[in-house]
Amino acid sequence: MAVNLNKPQQWKADISASVDMYNCWFMNFAPKAFRDIRKTTTKDVEEALKITSNLTDLSPNTILKKSEILPTLRMSTCPPIAIDRLVGLAGVTKSLVSNLEDGKVPVRMKDKDLQAGLSKIGDIIEKMADPDIFVWLGRKTPAKKEECFRAATIVADRLCGAVANPIIRNAQEKRQLAANCYVVG
Repeated sequence: MAVNLNKPQQWKADISASVDMYNCWFMNFAPKAFRDIRKTTTKDVEEALKITSNLTDLSPNTILKKSEILPTLRMSTCPPIAIDRLVGLAGVTKSLVSNLEDGKVPVRMKDKDLQAGLSKIGDIIEKMADPDIFVWLGRKTPAKKEECFRAATIVADRLCGAVANPIIRNAQEKRQLAANCYVVG
């Protein structure tokens, strides 16, 4: 038997109750989920900053050390750039960028072409690095610890939105199932 199938007069109230239940849950759960993800993502961004000497070394060898930092580098630009935008701006193949973001080196690519592509990617990131976030770029004094942490938190915010949403959706689904909202029959 379907719930309320033959009781349309209850549909609006049921929908309203469902929305209220979700909103209440969201207000209590989502902020913590986002903060938890941002905390771990901030550590990842700080690691990327260390690898790149606080974005002052974007050479092909540096990027190859841990190529999965590329999403962090893309989110470090002003404006943040998507994979396709980086591909177009750098004039490299999408497979190069996708492989690098997965922590892999394209196996069929000649080393000369790989180095040239990495150089182009580094040049674009360097040109577009957000000076409002990375305040030390272009000055003679090195980055301070608190400046690096602040920059890492901002970039982590940019990165973790995409990670937080699926986690929140999955948790919401578990909450609904645990609340026995569904009647099968």
